[in-house]
Amino acid sequence: MSQSNILLEAGTNELEIVEFYIDERAGDRVYQGFYGVNVAKVLEIIRLPQVTHLPAAVHPSVRGTFNLRNKVIPLVDLAMWLGKDTPASQNDKVIVTEFNNVVNAFRVSGVTRIHRLSWTAIEPPSKHVSHYSEDSVTGVVRIEDRVVFLLDMERIVGELNPSLSLKALDATQAVASDFRYRALIADDSGTIRRMIGSSLEQSGFDVIRTINGQMAWDRLEELHGAAQTEGRRLSDLVHVIVSDIEMPGMDGHSLTKRIKTDPRFQGLPVILFSSLITDKLRHKGDAVGADDQISKPEMATVAARAKALADRYIGRAG
Repeated sequence: MSQSNILLEAGTNELEIVEFYIDERAGDRVYQGFYGVNVAKVLEIIRLPQVTHLPAAVHPSVRGTFNLRNKVIPLVDLAMWLGKDTPASQNDKVIVTEFNNVVNAFRVSGVTRIHRLSWTAIEPPSKHVSHYSEDSVTGVVRIEDRVVFLLDMERIVGELNPSLSLKALDATQAVASDFRYRALIADDSGTIRRMIGSSLEQSGFDVIRTINGQMAWDRLEELHGAAQTEGRRLSDLVHVIVSDIEMPGMDGHSLTKRIKTDPRFQGLPVILFSSLITDKLRHKGDAVGADDQISKPEMATVAARAKALADRYIGRAG
């Protein structure tokens, strides 16, 4: 799979998804369910390799491991994890991914194509979709005559390997402070919002929670308006932004670019917090002016790094 220009750009509020399908059997009929994953998480797409079965897999969907250029990679049967009755085929494809600095592979029935989309075209899943998918869907997009579900690959991997699950700040590490910092966070995952919010609050922050970049931008403009009306500085009302990257409506790179190019928010620090923070993709956050970039396995460091940036912003350092 060749990488296209979108992987070299930042702040366009666009993404590319690899659309793939799973053959799903219902009675005597086989139909296709369509799914998607962000191209930025995909290393390559390969034919089904020879798999070495594990002696004691943690879940039946972990089919074993295979060797890819001297790297042993676990293979997850995505249909099995989703609870689909899928006819096995030697023509199945394997999507090799990297996120949270870990390489995994997912077996699917086939790959359709790559689509370039605006984040505004991605709808958050409805409560019904979230319920019936057990929160495994992060977004929904209508492409031509079909609905494509964006899967939460991080949740899948975290369930299969708890050691890779996100860990919030240990309460014993929290540092109390007489000064109350103020953070604005943006993340479309309710679980992540709670974990980040709790870590920050334990470390002396008041937290404003929003579910995507557009809502965070709107809230930031409201805070600026309130500061103007009250004759105060913006730094009296908010000290740091913590944003995910992948979000429907407006992504974190676009939010960061807006903040960094708007004179009203000069100096306001922005932390990008995402599974997409890797050595290969860190340049995208740098390009839009992010003050810090934290990968999700480093969640326990968010509060301390946010506080250091906030201190610099409001002149409290030293």
